[in-house]
Amino acid sequence: MTRIVVGVDDSPGGRAALRWAIKEATLRKAALEVVHSWSLPSAEGWNSEWQADEVWYQERARAFLDDVIAECAGAEAGAEAGAELTAVPLECQGPAFGLLDRSEGADLLVVGSRGRGGFAGLLLGSVSTQCVHHATCPVVVVKVPND
Repeated sequence: MTRIVVGVDDSPGGRAALRWAIKEATLRKAALEVVHSWSLPSAEGWNSEWQADEVWYQERARAFLDDVIAECAGAEAGAEAGAELTAVPLECQGPAFGLLDRSEGADLLVVGSRGRGGFAGLLLGSVSTQCVHHATCPVVVVKVPND
């Protein structure tokens, strides 16, 4: 069976990528893995306000995936048309690394053109750039729609 991996974050680019991937998985009758990466916060030391429980982060990632899949699959009616969706909350030290690992052996990797990065003028975000340069399968970069 064809396997498509899509990376999703809480951005317009992530949602656009998911909607596109749902349509494509439906057309191909493919398995679609919806991946959201997360990591324990540690960039600038430890903050006592942060949760220390890894399970808490896993649950938040799973809840986010459930919500965004329901939102985008409902909008596209992909789940009813035969796309097999699997949510994958993925703990990793960087979203690009997690997506590249997860897409190993996949038929297609889908990412948004811009996510949460600070350089709004860039055509590609850092994650999509990394994926385009290092993926072992074809990559589709979905443009963020202009509203």
